[in-house]
Amino acid sequence: MAVLAVVLLAIVIAVLLRRRRTATTTAAPAPRDPFAPEDSAAGDPRTLKAGDMVEYLGERLFVRGSLRLTEGGYTWSEHFLDPMEATGEGRRWLSVEEDPTLEVVLWTEHADTDLTPSRATVTVDGVTYHRTEHGTASYRSEGTTGLGATGRMEYADYDGPRRRSLAFERFLGDRGRGTWESSLGEHVPEGTLTIYPGSGA
Repeated sequence: MAVLAVVLLAIVIAVLLRRRRTATTTAAPAPRDPFAPEDSAAGDPRTLKAGDMVEYLGERLFVRGSLRLTEGGYTWSEHFLDPMEATGEGRRWLSVEEDPTLEVVLWTEHADTDLTPSRATVTVDGVTYHRTEHGTASYRSEGTTGLGATGRMEYADYDGPRRRSLAFERFLGDRGRGTWESSLGEHVPEGTLTIYPGSGA
């Protein structure tokens, strides 16, 4: 009996040591980007969709609809925002793109119907912006955007000082090229935007 007890004790010890070595071997986490958006407690802007809510600098805004845009192999999103309380700032959009790092910009409608992207530099309210991009893209509409389910649009992007931006868009359709709409943008610093997923998440 004593010999059997010793043998059983040796087997138990061997099993426990093997489990401990396995746990030690598999416990090491894989290397991760410490600044990856999915690791942020604020949420990942790339997953935004109609029905979500965002909070920026103390203001909460609902995502009413989204445009998923494609140009060649490049994709980005624009989200139509509706504030919980009237601000008088006009329509606002949140653009989300990776170029190559994640860039989030809050856009406010600029009500100047005479403003067009006809020159390489444009001055608005004393600030001079320089054109950086111009092209056309296909879009797919989700939720409430005021546009059809699919279509095409033309855009022109301008950069200004202190990370300010100016953007022009016009939507192309059967009735012509549409009217240029301009917006002023401010870059949203990392960690300042909080996302509250909608009930359908």
